[in-house]
Amino acid sequence: MEKIKLEKNMLKVFLVAGARPNFMKIAPVLHQMKKYPDRFHPVFVHTGQHYDVKMSGVFLRDLGLPEPDITLGAGSGSHAQQTARVMIAFEKVLMEDRPDLIVVVGDVNSTMACAIAAAKLRIPVAHVEAGLRSGDRTMPEEINRIVTDQLADYLFTSIEDVDENLIREGIPRERIHFVGNVMAESLLKCGPKIEESRILEKFALRKREYALTTLHRPSNVDDRDDFLDIMDALNEIQQDIIVVFPAHPRTQKQIKAFGLKTLNNRLILTDPLSYFDFLALEKNALFVITDSGGIQEETTLFDVPCLTIRENTERPITITEGTNILVGTKSGAIVSESRKILAGKQKSGKIPLYWDDKVSERIVEVFSNI
Repeated sequence: MEKIKLEKNMLKVFLVAGARPNFMKIAPVLHQMKKYPDRFHPVFVHTGQHYDVKMSGVFLRDLGLPEPDITLGAGSGSHAQQTARVMIAFEKVLMEDRPDLIVVVGDVNSTMACAIAAAKLRIPVAHVEAGLRSGDRTMPEEINRIVTDQLADYLFTSIEDVDENLIREGIPRERIHFVGNVMAESLLKCGPKIEESRILEKFALRKREYALTTLHRPSNVDDRDDFLDIMDALNEIQQDIIVVFPAHPRTQKQIKAFGLKTLNNRLILTDPLSYFDFLALEKNALFVITDSGGIQEETTLFDVPCLTIRENTERPITITEGTNILVGTKSGAIVSESRKILAGKQKSGKIPLYWDDKVSERIVEVFSNI
């Protein structure tokens, strides 16, 4: 890799993304930095944690992101294997062309791995979406969040309340910046593209006449009994409403491994969709069933009821202010809450503070003062 030479007072910033949820968070910050070519030289680093074109390539195109400047090619593997591959590859890049700052987002393995590699080389780290906590350390993402926040020099929070999580963990207050939810900015700016989607026509769906579901967490799809229990719930729900199920590759693998069959014609099982097609399905669904973190936020922005198949959430504001309900993993609770919505008793919410289209401006303003 050729070393990048910059004018005096320009900041060379490595913006790191590795998995599908990262791309919509890094995109607004990258685009905002490019508005100030005399101040910032942003370098887009793709760790390759999601390497399937269906899981990353489509997202890059949809979000207007360029081809990555640097690709690490981490690939899959166990948590330790993947984290180690990213750290080794990223350390080499940092030593060849040292940046002034790295920006990591979210809570995937790449987030923590790149933060560790940079911190050990004494390169400042900024963490976008800092401070979120589920309180459940059996979740790999919780470990990634805690470690990354301890190493970060700049911690950008999406929810004002989570600042206190960081204070309790000993993070100096001057490092913490409440800027709002960058995912919300990305989503709001995608409005016209969402309206252009023809995914409803493709599946012969009508607005508010179907439910949408996603499943990918190991705790839900790796254990056969737990997965069957969730699928039993979907089987019951399908008796009342069509269920669209874009299946994560991990989930598809487990469906085959467990010998699960398509339940009936009212289950539409499909490969992962483009960003805008998925958002169009989400925005127009009667309700969403998911174990995703980001979808809890997206449904709050769309004012679509969300049933989260987990026992906890790192995004409690989606419950207290948004449209989210934690239903656990048992089929009875999932079916019961679904039928409440079908009976017209859905939960409404409001959009939290700073979930707007100015988040990247607030972030870049902090960097402008470095």
